[in-house]
Amino acid sequence: MFKNTTLILLLSIAFISAAFSQSKINYGHNDSVGRFYDVRGIKMYTEVYGTGKPLLMIHGNGGSMGAFSNTIPYFAKKYQVIAVDSRAHGRTKDDRDSLSFEMMADDFDALLTAMHIDSAYVLGWSDGGINALVLAMRHPDKVIKLASTGANLVPDSTGLIPSYWKGEQKDYKEWQKKMPLKDARTRNIYKVFMLDWLQPNISFSALKAIKCPSLIIGGDHDLIPVPHTVAIAQSITRSYLWIVPNSGHGTLIEHRDEFNKIVDDFFEKPFRKR
Repeated sequence: MFKNTTLILLLSIAFISAAFSQSKINYGHNDSVGRFYDVRGIKMYTEVYGTGKPLLMIHGNGGSMGAFSNTIPYFAKKYQVIAVDSRAHGRTKDDRDSLSFEMMADDFDALLTAMHIDSAYVLGWSDGGINALVLAMRHPDKVIKLASTGANLVPDSTGLIPSYWKGEQKDYKEWQKKMPLKDARTRNIYKVFMLDWLQPNISFSALKAIKCPSLIIGGDHDLIPVPHTVAIAQSITRSYLWIVPNSGHGTLIEHRDEFNKIVDDFFEKPFRKR
């Protein structure tokens, strides 16, 4: 893998390793509760923990449900946590060439339907945060409330800090040198990388389609510029904003206890207009 290939992916791997060290359950590989659902031409891998109100957790680019190893145990005490490997990630395989946030949001909608769940709370991190927004835009009836951390709306230096954007430019050039991509694993890595190189492409005005209460989160040293995160929150009618002090992209890992409590409080309490 390239030196700078998708910092989100590298951060995810580091955070997941740290998370596993604190958890006795190998989330993402717990066959005692794991199940595959036939969803829109793929077999989507899920693990369900706890009982209560359904809470869908969506991980970031290049990761898996293991990214929530520090989050699942807390919420499983009172929620039915639905941990999922997104299309072309983890144990959810997809051999097709294309991948988009709209495609993935439709997957989550279909997954909830297959599980006989009318609507759920949604927590998304990074690309999962984008997926949470897109799911609420495309399938508003499926989302009760959402919490999105580390999401961006555009794949450029306004939606990503310039230094990270420059790193992605280098990675893209390296990928072009490797073309054509012959083996399936390399093609899949390329497809996942290209998701963040070309997407998302969401206008701020399009966020008006989100009707549910939304908690928009970002670190004050995130990969996403703070003004971009603020603008996302301002564009959603029923939103709260939380910029986490002394935090990078991994808000839910770096500030685990505070993150879990604040998101839980947001899900529990009635929404109050600003």
